[in-house]
Amino acid sequence: MSAAGTAAVSPELEARYEAWRVRVEQALDQALPAETDWPSTIHRALRYSQFAGGKRIRPLLVLAAGEAVGGHPDELMPLCCAVEMIHTYSLVHDDLPAMDDDDLRRGKPTSHKVFGEAMAILAGDALLTRAFHLLAEAPRAWDAGRLRRRLDAMALLGAACGTTGLIGGQVEDLESEGKAIPASALERLHRAKTGALLSACVRGGALLAGADEAALVALGRFASAIGLAFQVVDDVLDATEGAAQLGKTAGKDAAARKATYVSVHGLDGARRMAADLLKEALEALEAFGPRAEALRGLGRLIVERRA
Repeated sequence: MSAAGTAAVSPELEARYEAWRVRVEQALDQALPAETDWPSTIHRALRYSQFAGGKRIRPLLVLAAGEAVGGHPDELMPLCCAVEMIHTYSLVHDDLPAMDDDDLRRGKPTSHKVFGEAMAILAGDALLTRAFHLLAEAPRAWDAGRLRRRLDAMALLGAACGTTGLIGGQVEDLESEGKAIPASALERLHRAKTGALLSACVRGGALLAGADEAALVALGRFASAIGLAFQVVDDVLDATEGAAQLGKTAGKDAAARKATYVSVHGLDGARRMAADLLKEALEALEAFGPRAEALRGLGRLIVERRA
C-alpha cells in the first residue's frame, strides 16, 4: 500500500495488504476475457483500464470486513473482483468528454484517448456487466444459506450502483456544476457517488462471511463514516497535490466550479472533517477487537493518504 502515502500501519499489515492485492490481481485476470478473445478490441480496452494500477482499496475493504467476522478470502474473492470492475467502469465513464473530460487516469492516458469514446463506453458497460455475471456464477452445489448470502450481497451492490447510489450521485454532481449548493446537498451527493460503493464493499464482505445483525450495524457505521471521509480527502488532495502525485489532472474541480468539501468548508475545515470521520469509523470497530485490525488500517490509509 505504499502508493497510498505515508500513513503508519505495521509492516505486518502492509504485507497482508500486499498479499491480498496479489490475490485480487490474479482473480481479476482469471475473471476477465483474454485480450486475444473475440472481439479483441473491447477486451484490450477493458483490460487496459482494469490493470492500469490503483491501490485496490475496495476489494481490500471486502476482505478486511469479511475477516472481521470470520470470513474466508476464497468466499469473498468474487465480490472483490466485482467491486473493482464496477469502480473501474465508473472511472472510464467519468473520464469521458460528456462527463469530466479527463485525459489522464492513474498516470496513463484515459480509455477514450486510447480506444476512442465509443469503445470506452462499451468497455465500461462490459466491466459493469461482467461484475454481476461473475457474482451470479455461484456453484450449483451450494446450500441455500450460501446462495442467499451471495444474492444479498449482489442486491446490496446493485443498489449502491443505481440511481440512489453511484449513478444518482453522478447526476447531482453534473447538475451542481457552477452552482452554490448547501453542505447537506454536498454530503448527499458524495454519500451516493463515492460512499455507497465503499459501503457496499464493507457490508457485502460481512454479509458473505455470515455476519449477524449487530455486526452488520457496526460495520455499516464504519462504512458510512469512511466512505464520506474518502471523498473529503479526495477534495483536499485535488486542491493541494499535483498531477504527478494524483495520477490524474489536478485542480479540475475548481476549474469546473464544482462544490467540494474544500470550497464549502475551507481546507482546514475539510481536514478536520476527515479526522473526525476517521475517529467515528474507528469507534464503530471497537467491539471487534483484533479481528478488525486490517479494517482499522485501511481506514487510516484512506484518510492519511497523499494520492
